[in-house]
Amino acid sequence: MAAGATDELSLVFHALADPTRRAILSRLSSGEATAGELAEPFAISRPAVSQHLSVLESAGLIDRNARAQWRTCTIRTEPLDEVSAWIDEHRALWTERFELLDERLRDLKQKQQEQDNPQND
Repeated sequence: MAAGATDELSLVFHALADPTRRAILSRLSSGEATAGELAEPFAISRPAVSQHLSVLESAGLIDRNARAQWRTCTIRTEPLDEVSAWIDEHRALWTERFELLDERLRDLKQKQQEQDNPQND
């Protein structure tokens, strides 16, 4: 578990913060794979890959299944859907606030121009 992580969204963001874990998820988006297959493109030890897989599993982003003597990993998209919903909600709020800020800046600029260029009546 991530230090200080208290909710599922924090666990997912923590898991996604690492480029190796993002690469593992990208690989799993094309189908299940064993830990050994997932480790191949990385110049890191198998225990390090196992730690990355544990973080992804704790965040609910992967499932590990035993199949004969192999343990395969599969991606789970539900946590990503939750992250996407959170981002969309906050994007709407941020967009609204930036639009209000733009409006306020336009008003201030217009007032400044009126003060700098008073009209003669």
